[in-house]
Amino acid sequence: MRLCPLRRPLGSSEAHVLRSPVFDVQPSAMSSSTVLGVFVLVRHGDRQGFYQDPTTYAASHTSITPLGNAQEFALGDALRQLYLNESSPSHVQNMNAGLFNDSQVWMRADAGDEGGVIFDSAVSLSQGLWPATSAYNTTLANGTTITGPLAGYQTIPIESVESTNDVSLEGFTSCTTFNTDVSAFYNSSEFNAKKQEAQSFLSQLPPYLDGRPATLQNMWNVFDYMNVNSIHNADFARALPSTFLAQARDLANWHEYNTFSSEQLDGIGNIAGRTVVPSMLTGLSRIANASDPLSFMVEAISYKPFISLFNMTGAVQANSGLAGVVNYASAWALEVRQPSGGGPPVLRFNFKNGTDDEFRTYSFLGYGSDSDVPLSTFMNTLAPAAVNTTAQWCGVCGNSQDRGCGLLAQASAAAKPDQPISPVGAGFLGAGLALVVALLVLGVLTLLGMLTFGKGKRARKIQGEKSKGMDSESV
Repeated sequence: MRLCPLRRPLGSSEAHVLRSPVFDVQPSAMSSSTVLGVFVLVRHGDRQGFYQDPTTYAASHTSITPLGNAQEFALGDALRQLYLNESSPSHVQNMNAGLFNDSQVWMRADAGDEGGVIFDSAVSLSQGLWPATSAYNTTLANGTTITGPLAGYQTIPIESVESTNDVSLEGFTSCTTFNTDVSAFYNSSEFNAKKQEAQSFLSQLPPYLDGRPATLQNMWNVFDYMNVNSIHNADFARALPSTFLAQARDLANWHEYNTFSSEQLDGIGNIAGRTVVPSMLTGLSRIANASDPLSFMVEAISYKPFISLFNMTGAVQANSGLAGVVNYASAWALEVRQPSGGGPPVLRFNFKNGTDDEFRTYSFLGYGSDSDVPLSTFMNTLAPAAVNTTAQWCGVCGNSQDRGCGLLAQASAAAKPDQPISPVGAGFLGAGLALVVALLVLGVLTLLGMLTFGKGKRARKIQGEKSKGMDSESV
């Protein structure tokens, strides 16, 4: 059964009851602590029009806008002031607001959703975090000092996560079991009841949708069209009745939350978050490791993993306002903290819902609002639901063709000859089969990003080398 987010239905004064995973824990009050580092998930900035299939969530191409770049730059500056400014109470130890230090930072961006908007957003975010500075210079052998262009522009490495061979930031696309789950939701009594409830409002929308279907199933696209035009089209903004955008947003929140969540941690509705969990746990573990220099990790994503992860961590259960689509340029910061009295590291959940919001601390995993959560508790809770490999994703999603699953299936089939042969023939076949399997495995590893040639320990795409991708967006 799906979750019913705590959103006020149209024409009703009461809210649905939210059914979320229950975490039975003992509170651990916040105390004086030092920030060892931060893992940050960020949503991209404002973009142009966008469409995604209501069942498969296959998405169209779109482009970031100047407003979107400005939003991400402002978010980067806010993170800089909070975590890199040495006078901030949340300053990350051993980091400063000066020159970028590659050994301390790891940035990744989804390049498979929303046509490069997410990667472009990450570039602007990085410039807010590490802006141009005259300190970015070098002195040549002849004594000449050269400052980087644009008054010291710092080039920040960003790993481009290509969805064709890496499912980690976009686990929901080409996922057959997820598509089946979405279709079942559309046929559920819950969905039909909401459709009847919203019909009066939906029937008033066609004049404002330029031919788009005004249906609950298409609600994400309805809201997104209205939202984009309310921002960028003055005539549309004037003509749209004052309550319509908020009503559309409320229905879109209900639609997307029920699509990208499950009651069970390892439910298919949480797939958008389950594929992010491995890199999240890796980043948090590295930050907590005193011998590892990593202190600041950023992953730029669409809105969908936020929904799943807020559900999986019990944040929605404790904070009903999180049950929906986060705004453009939102950021979720998981602070790894060392209590001043000693003991194992703890986590603090800070969230900023878009440009006009401030970072606020939220409770999660069943702990109180005045409590940090032991890092070990967080990891032990989420690890069992993680989708750790492409092979595992192929099984969970029932896909044997796309995103590397086809090559994995070929390699598996090549390793299992099913016809009995003579001992002499077996010798020749064994040698040939070993070569075939080796080549197939080599191809699989290369495709899946597990093996690279002429690269360092992690292959990264630098700013300006962006590649194609897609995603979706709101508010």
